[in-house]
Amino acid sequence: MGQAGAGAPPAAVASLPQAPGVYRFRDARAGVLYIGRAANLRRRVASYWGDLGSRGHLAAMVARIDGVQALVCDSEHEAAWLERNLLERRLPRWNRTAGGQEVPVYLRLDLRPRSAGLKVVHAVGAERDARYFGPYLGGLRARLAASALHRVLPVAYAADGLRGSDRGMAAARGIRPGDRAALTATVVAVLERDDAAMTWFRHELERRRDTAAAELAFELAARIQAEIEAADWVTAAQKVTLASGDDADVHGWAGGILVSLAVRNGRLGEWRQRSCGKAVAEALLAATPAAWVPFARRNAELAAHLAGPAGVPA
Repeated sequence: MGQAGAGAPPAAVASLPQAPGVYRFRDARAGVLYIGRAANLRRRVASYWGDLGSRGHLAAMVARIDGVQALVCDSEHEAAWLERNLLERRLPRWNRTAGGQEVPVYLRLDLRPRSAGLKVVHAVGAERDARYFGPYLGGLRARLAASALHRVLPVAYAADGLRGSDRGMAAARGIRPGDRAALTATVVAVLERDDAAMTWFRHELERRRDTAAAELAFELAARIQAEIEAADWVTAAQKVTLASGDDADVHGWAGGILVSLAVRNGRLGEWRQRSCGKAVAEALLAATPAAWVPFARRNAELAAHLAGPAGVPA
C-alpha cells in the first residue's frame, strides 16, 4: 500500500473547481513546493491527502503544504502546456522533471499539388507552400489526430500523379485531384477550431467507430476511438502556448487578490499572486489584452476564493 498524505486537506481544496487546470502547493514561507496539472483540479489535489500509491515520496512534501493555488484552464491540453511552461521557467524542489514528458510538435499541411497531405513535424519551416498548425504536446496524439483527419479528409489521395496502392486507394474512395481544394479547406477549418467543421468531423469519426463496432471490427473501433480522443486534444481551446510569439502582461483582480501572468514569445510562463487594492489594480486591468480578460478574471476570482486562512495570496 502507498503512504497516506499527512492530516486532512486544507479547506481550500473543497473550493477547487472540477475542471482542468494547474495547481501549486506553497509552504508557510510562501515558497513553491510543487506544480502539477489536472484534468479535475479538486479530485487531483485532494488525492495528496489520501493513499499516495506510487507517489509515496511526496508524503514529506504534503506535511509542509500551507496553501493551495490554482489556475483553471479551458482544456486539458492547455493545462499541459501551462504546467510545462511554468516548470521550464522554474523547477520547484518536489518536481522531478522540467516540462513534462510530451514532445512539442506541429501538423504540417502540404499544399503542393503532387505532395498534398498532412504530417507531424518538430519545427515550423519557412516555405510558402505549406501551412503549420500547433504547437501541440504529444507526438503520439498528434499522429493519431493526423490519422483521424486522413481517415475522413484524405487530402493525400487527392494529390496529382498518384501511383500504385495510393492511386488504388484514391479510386476506391472516389477521391480525385479536383477534390483537393475542398478537402484542404475543411482540414484547415477543423485545425483552426471552426465550430461547425469540428462538430461535423467528430460526428463522422463517431459514425465510423460505431459502424466498425456494429460489424464486430472491435480493433478498428478502438483505433478510431483513440483518434477521436487525439483529435479532441489538438482541437481543444488553448492559448497559453502559441506560435505567434506575442508578448502580453495579463492581470486579473478579485477580493483584494491580484493575479499577474506574463506571456513572452507566445508562452505564458510566469504566474504571480499578491494582495492588492482595487485602485492600484485598475490600471493593470485596463492594460490587459481583451482576449485574456475572461481567463484572468475567473482565475482572480478563484484566487480570492482560495486565499485567507487556507490559502497564500503572495
